[in-house]
Amino acid sequence: MNALASMAGIDAQPGSVVSPKIRSRGVSVYYGDKQALKEVDLDIGANQVTALIGPSGCGKSTYLRCLNRMNETIEGCHVNGTIELDGENIYDGSVDVVQLRARVGMVFQKPNPFPKSIYDNVAYGPRIHGLARNKDELDEIVQSSLTRAGLIKEVHDRMDQPGTGLSGGQQQRLCIARAIAVSPEVILMDEPCSALDPIATATIEELIDELRQNFTIVIVTHSMQQAARVSQRTAFFHLGKIIEVGDTETIFTNPREERTQAYITGRFG
Repeated sequence: MNALASMAGIDAQPGSVVSPKIRSRGVSVYYGDKQALKEVDLDIGANQVTALIGPSGCGKSTYLRCLNRMNETIEGCHVNGTIELDGENIYDGSVDVVQLRARVGMVFQKPNPFPKSIYDNVAYGPRIHGLARNKDELDEIVQSSLTRAGLIKEVHDRMDQPGTGLSGGQQQRLCIARAIAVSPEVILMDEPCSALDPIATATIEELIDELRQNFTIVIVTHSMQQAARVSQRTAFFHLGKIIEVGDTETIFTNPREERTQAYITGRFG
């Protein structure tokens, strides 16, 4: 298919995932009259890292926010289509949004620790959701979460100090510890390394690879090198649509779509 035909052609269908953790069909998002996502179909496999790539404004962060209904916090935004988590439509009226966001945690672009101690940052979610029956259980959750986030050695002797006093990379790992403290099934990451230096970025990337053993991870990234390093599947978004999705290695070495090839080789974006 030549470039002109590709640009005018029908978007590539998503690759299949056996027993997807998350299944999206016909997802469209509107901000007022503006359509930001157009009929997105995407399967997200359990215990995999799925990277969402594409130029700024292409809809990847909008899609990410659909997965825990964060778009509902934006005035004038509405979502069509279905998104299922383990076969349950998360937009069904019977779904408790607070419980959904405990199952589908989120780590934002800019580290955003609460203005509380390191301990209380991590303990906040378990306290709200009643996950600990006593102080000993809460201590264990905090310790375990900080250990899994690769932060415990750096903060074990200053748990009562403000989380905002940590370095940028440490703050982001604290936010990851806070997210996993409520035992989510899915972790959404919206450009989690964009505000970090290369050393902190490498630490977070190693952590992502470890966390996928226990969690399903969806990451939005502008860095194609990062997507290639950390993900098993990649979805390429452009102008509110998914153009191509598949195994990360295939997307980066042998994409079907010329638009994908053009983006990953830097011809646009």
